[in-house]
Amino acid sequence: MDGVTPILDARPARRAAQMNRLAGGGGIDRSRPLDFRFDGRDYQGYAGDTLASALLANGVRIVGRSYKYGRPRGIVSAGPEEPGALVTLGSGAALESNIRPTMIALRPGLEAFAQPSPAGTGPDPLGWLADRFSRFLPPGFYYKTFSWPRRLWPFYERMLRSAASAAPVPERPDANRYEHRYMHCDVLVVGGGPAGLAAALAAGRAGASVVLADENAELGGALIDEPDTSAGCAARTWVATMVGELDSLPEVETLRRTGVVAFHDHNYLIAVEDRGDAAAPPPAQRLLKIRAREVVLATGAVERPLVFPDNDRPGVMLAGAVRTYLNRYAVMPGRAMVVFTNNDTAYRTALEAAGAGARVTVVDIRLQPQGALVRQARAAGIGIHPGHVVTAVRGRRAVRGVEIRPLTDDGRGVGTAAEELPCSIVAVSGGWIPSVQLFSQSGGRLRFDSDVGAHVPGEPSTLNRSRAAGACNGSFSLAACVAEGFAAGQAAAGGGSGAGVPHPPPGADDEEAALFLPHVPGQLPGKSFVDLQSDVTVADIALAEREGYGAVEHLKRYTALGMGADQGRISALNGLAVLADQRGVGIEALGHTTFRPNLKPVRFGAIAGPHLGPSFAPQRRTPMHPWHEANGAVFEDTGTWIRPFCFPRPGETIEQAVRREAHAARIGVGLLDASTLGKIEVQGPGAEEFLDRMYVTTRRGLAVGRCRYGMMLNENGVVFDDGVTTRLAPDRFLLSTNSSGAARVLRWLEEWLQTEWTDLDVFCTCVTEQWANATLVGPLARDLLRRVTDIDLDPARFPFMSMRQGTVAGLPARVFRIAYSGDLSFEINVPARHGLALWESLIRAGEAFGLTPYGTETMHLLRAEKGFIVVGQDTDGTVTPVDLGQSVPAGTTRDFVGKRSLFRADMLRGDRKQLVGLLAADPSLVLPVGTHLTDTPQPVPPVPTLGFVTTSHFSPAVGRSIALALVAGGRGRLGTTVTAYRRDGGPHPVTIVPPCFYDPDGERRHA
Repeated sequence: MDGVTPILDARPARRAAQMNRLAGGGGIDRSRPLDFRFDGRDYQGYAGDTLASALLANGVRIVGRSYKYGRPRGIVSAGPEEPGALVTLGSGAALESNIRPTMIALRPGLEAFAQPSPAGTGPDPLGWLADRFSRFLPPGFYYKTFSWPRRLWPFYERMLRSAASAAPVPERPDANRYEHRYMHCDVLVVGGGPAGLAAALAAGRAGASVVLADENAELGGALIDEPDTSAGCAARTWVATMVGELDSLPEVETLRRTGVVAFHDHNYLIAVEDRGDAAAPPPAQRLLKIRAREVVLATGAVERPLVFPDNDRPGVMLAGAVRTYLNRYAVMPGRAMVVFTNNDTAYRTALEAAGAGARVTVVDIRLQPQGALVRQARAAGIGIHPGHVVTAVRGRRAVRGVEIRPLTDDGRGVGTAAEELPCSIVAVSGGWIPSVQLFSQSGGRLRFDSDVGAHVPGEPSTLNRSRAAGACNGSFSLAACVAEGFAAGQAAAGGGSGAGVPHPPPGADDEEAALFLPHVPGQLPGKSFVDLQSDVTVADIALAEREGYGAVEHLKRYTALGMGADQGRISALNGLAVLADQRGVGIEALGHTTFRPNLKPVRFGAIAGPHLGPSFAPQRRTPMHPWHEANGAVFEDTGTWIRPFCFPRPGETIEQAVRREAHAARIGVGLLDASTLGKIEVQGPGAEEFLDRMYVTTRRGLAVGRCRYGMMLNENGVVFDDGVTTRLAPDRFLLSTNSSGAARVLRWLEEWLQTEWTDLDVFCTCVTEQWANATLVGPLARDLLRRVTDIDLDPARFPFMSMRQGTVAGLPARVFRIAYSGDLSFEINVPARHGLALWESLIRAGEAFGLTPYGTETMHLLRAEKGFIVVGQDTDGTVTPVDLGQSVPAGTTRDFVGKRSLFRADMLRGDRKQLVGLLAADPSLVLPVGTHLTDTPQPVPPVPTLGFVTTSHFSPAVGRSIALALVAGGRGRLGTTVTAYRRDGGPHPVTIVPPCFYDPDGERRHA
């Protein structure tokens, strides 16, 4: 099994069947029992269960351990906000880590393992030590503790990684299949609760195309968690009626188990549809890319936990989650329950648990709670302790009881009178947190609502058309949610259909206000956890504030608060409350952290979708590719192109083939397939002006049929691309780029045309694939070409850097005299459909001249002999034309992109890295690309580097090895010797020389 070792103990393989399952009720299918395994032990649940509900039904309390202290962790919630329980599913190629059991539908044969502790759910001695000595493990302890001696850091790192709880990593490729889907709609409704259903119905009735996405398996939100009472049945009936009408509308599509994870500009949203347990063999997940005209956010709210000592013990759960397990899954997590709350909604849990046979006690922070639900609880005989707080949790591996004390009148401390309450479950509720993450991602501004005790949507974004409704908008009554949702749907669709608001089921909306408390006060033993996933405590936040990390973004990074897989859904607000309490300010004064995409973890497989292996990127082949394959070419990838690297003959090594090809091109004639060269046509009345602004050297005055080399810069004056521009007509130019740069250059040109110079009448078109290019190189190139063309090749009438049109081998052609090899050269361009025919004609005609085809490695060797660069290889993100030896007159009045930056003081420093040539003392030594250069032959680390090798070859024409390099102050070091360091060969002396090694006067290209 890859990456997971189940922890087994002496307990039997199968436990007593579902000890916590109620005899009746719930939405599960008891006629379909399902077997599954957790941590090597067999269990049974039912169809309709989640993994979490099935584990709780079987009495499994511990599902993992905390990542820092190794403390036992249990299930806390019933939804995607689960902070403490993470599991690994499957093994081998099917292994998936960091999965919330609350969101995994139980299926036959499901196999899961606890994470992230190496000890699983069993005893963890290392975690016990970390917990006991946690005072020595504050936030950032490894920076403070293991900084000396430096040489031992690798050992410390291995020790920390082995001690830290980490999810296993798959060791095999993902066996699942994934898909992408592009969707467009008038209205996207995010969330399928009461507000979302009402919004979708209103928009659908108005005739709009609607997509309703909800991350749960069932629509209805909290209404499907209602008990089997008359009110609960009415709620489910209302949901069924709403869903039925939505399904009948032809323009409405409902997507269950689909979570929207990102809200980008211009109403572009990303969602993930989980289809792993669908009936047919589908993709495991589908990534949805949705463009909506209007968006209604009905994302609901999550319950806020309370912060008190040892609030992380297995058995401490959200009150709403206990209610969900009780009513939806017929699971009673514990028979003795303490409900610890600051608001009325938790009393629903108390009433329903007591009705199911649990012994329930309520601990209410408020001094005199008097709401309708409170009165019902008293009438039901449920004990209530008003004005009290939980000050301790008994039990280490599971809850056995709690200690409660009265809260002082000022709320800043607790009394001394303590009372013990035995229990196995602590159901906590600190109010509700509107799920505003997507609203914030959309660019909307949040405001803190003191009545809600949380941030709610404020001013909407100007870049997106969206609106919030229901609980995520701070409206928690059922009637308000439905009314807001219906109004939002009508507004998003541009008007109503005349039908009224669907009448919601009855609900208890006369609730009292909550009393918000950052954490249980006082100097109490035990850790008060704010973030269960990252083991962040109240003490950690207090320490961070004392050490100067009191800004919310600093606090987040210093303590890792909210940086786990749950993205702080239920911890971030409590963290802000604790920080505000430490600083003596209100939460509204702190702001909030940035809610970045993605809202929840997304599998890499879903992101990649079907774009894997050969489908990851298109593989582009030139028209001559069949000939190359048939003649034994060795290929390489250059960008998305597959090009011949060289053409080795039988018994010939790659090195021998390259030297033979280069020698033939210098003394006879060689043939290169240069079809991949980027080609962009720029045309229009403003074409000349546009190119004049884009290149360092002017394009004005360039005659039709003539060519000019130039460099293109970015705004920082750094070389972005280089190439040759040919004027085809007064208002038409052809630009060449390197093989992998055409798309990048085209985007760059369009960016300036569409955003800065919209007044220029210019069109840019990539024509790389429209033309095949066969380039003849060498002193015999003219003699060979004369045999197959009607173009006058006389040097006086067809000079260097010019273009002529005619026929070659009977094919219409453009022929350019451009010499990237530095030798006599003719680049023959024909329509791509004729490329293979042209190539084969040249091969036949060249037999009398010893024509030698050559590949990219020889091409680079030839250009290196001349000192010609490849942008991206001989340059980096700092190199300017001046660094490459190109002159840029300071007095020129013509403006171009990057000009201002070229003349900044930093760009004119003499010690900048400059392009130079290198000659090794050993003429046979070919320095590896990337080799660093230093001033001293035997340096003692650390050693400052002078620069590095960018290109290196053995040159048959020069008779020795040559190299190009970027060296600090390189032109001022000509003739000096520096040291090159190879990791496998030690120091080597090299001499800095000019970058041109062959034909420095350029006579051969003008031949």
